[in-house]
Amino acid sequence: MDNQDIQERIQALVDQEHQLREASASEDEVEANRAELRRVQESLDQCWDLLRQRRAKQETGGNPEDVSARPVDQVEGYRQ
Repeated sequence: MDNQDIQERIQALVDQEHQLREASASEDEVEANRAELRRVQESLDQCWDLLRQRRAKQETGGNPEDVSARPVDQVEGYRQ
């Protein structure tokens, strides 16, 4: 997966996030949407982290293919 692929994945996830936030639904669907929204947000965080890792590797003369997506629990634990 190259940077362009990651950016396209990010855009698809952002679109999905917006759809989930705008969906008006029954109470059961709201709960399902919350779980799906959480999954989408975690995936977004992983993609952004991977893209940052790849760019940092490129900027320092390294091979961006040497990095990989970090686990959700690690990415979600970062302080912002």
